[in-house]
Amino acid sequence: MRWPQSLRARLTLWYTLVLGAPLVAFAGASFLVLERALLHRADSFLDETLGAFTTELASEQQEEATAPKAIASSLRDVQFRDVRLAVFDARGGLLASGTVDTSARYALRHPVDLARVGAELRRRLETTTRDVFTVGSGERAYRVAAEPVAIFGSRYLVAAAYPLHGNRETLEAVGTSYFIAIPLLLLIASLGGYFLAGRSLSPVAAMSARAAEISSTNLNERLPVGPRRDELSALALVINSLLERLEQAFAQQRRFMADASHELRTPVAVLRTEADVTLSRSNRSEAEYRESVAVMRDSAQRLGRIVDDLFLLARADAGHLPLRREALYLEDIVDESARAVRSLAQERGVRIDLLPLEDSPFNGDADLLGRVLLNLLDNAIKHSPVGGTVTLSLTRCGHEYHITVADVGPGIPADAQTQIFERFFRADKSRSREGAGDTSGAGLGLAIGRWIAEAHDGRLELVRSDARGTEFRVALPAPDDDSSAGPSATPTTDEHDRLATSFTAPDR
Repeated sequence: MRWPQSLRARLTLWYTLVLGAPLVAFAGASFLVLERALLHRADSFLDETLGAFTTELASEQQEEATAPKAIASSLRDVQFRDVRLAVFDARGGLLASGTVDTSARYALRHPVDLARVGAELRRRLETTTRDVFTVGSGERAYRVAAEPVAIFGSRYLVAAAYPLHGNRETLEAVGTSYFIAIPLLLLIASLGGYFLAGRSLSPVAAMSARAAEISSTNLNERLPVGPRRDELSALALVINSLLERLEQAFAQQRRFMADASHELRTPVAVLRTEADVTLSRSNRSEAEYRESVAVMRDSAQRLGRIVDDLFLLARADAGHLPLRREALYLEDIVDESARAVRSLAQERGVRIDLLPLEDSPFNGDADLLGRVLLNLLDNAIKHSPVGGTVTLSLTRCGHEYHITVADVGPGIPADAQTQIFERFFRADKSRSREGAGDTSGAGLGLAIGRWIAEAHDGRLELVRSDARGTEFRVALPAPDDDSSAGPSATPTTDEHDRLATSFTAPDR
């Protein structure tokens, strides 16, 4: 039989099987119990009958002179419905038998075969106590109780035979009722189970229909949630939560693509416009060509930075940008980062204040960590007024290193502080000073910095931003005091040169 594909049909089938197996087991057990109970009742009846007959025999021995007369008198006086009494000699030969009450319809229809009873008794001659056994089978089965007795000093065997036709017919009636009732009950249970399964799975059908209608164009749709807080409602809530995350991811992706297109379009437009203007005139001086090429170079550099940042974020999101962890000292990276941006700070009239450093061994990617600091320093310099100071420090606080970059600029608006780590988000209008627009980035530096910090099991956070300035902090896990996370010795001159050239300031 092929297993049904429908969940509703499978649930109904399982429900029927789970209900049917106990029913069949109960029917079989109850049938056996009933059979034993009927047989026990027959044995009890035979035991009482045989006891009454032996008592009558003992009484007749006092009134009659011979054994045959005592036996005949006892058989004549003791008669029971459906029971036939008989007396056999010591060798199992039939001496006398009683008659059956005329109302004993089973005995009249199937008379007891006393010859077979005698043959069975001959096999049991050594029995000294009352014995109960069955003779025959089917329609001609009888339950026989036999007991040896002494009559006038001689040994005889008395027997009482009870037909089992009544028991058989009772069992057949019960079996027939089971045969009819159990399939009928299973049919009713199957129909009820099929109906209940349909009612229970109707929310699933509704959710499936609604889910089939949801695509990338209508991710704002949600699955229906029933009023009852059951497993299906919980499933609908989980799927709705998944759809909400997908909607946010799609919205972020669309926004990312739109912002990326906008950021890429600007330098491309500058390149194309400058090239068209340069080529529109046949005669230009060398100074004009050099000026045009410089403009195109700056636009190409800006375009290259954006493409590099996008490529870095794409590889990070895909998990294809493994960290090149190595033993290093954070103070070296902080010091080299400060050196790398001093010339840029001098051009803008900003001073870099590097607080005293101490040994800070760490295990990480020097290039990526340097990129975080350069992005933070570049932002701090751009948004500091002329004559302002950018403070850079490295301290250890418990089990963390704290690298802080603080400026004295106008600060980030409160409503924009929760969005500054989003890709392509810029608060330049509020933080930039005049003339900074030509150097403003694409809004990817903080997003990249947060990813790099989290990749090193740390975090990048905005500590404060107000009218006094802005402070960012890079928190990285510090090793235990007895661990050897950093190099075993101070870096050599060659190592310092490598650290100094492993990262450079952002292109201006």
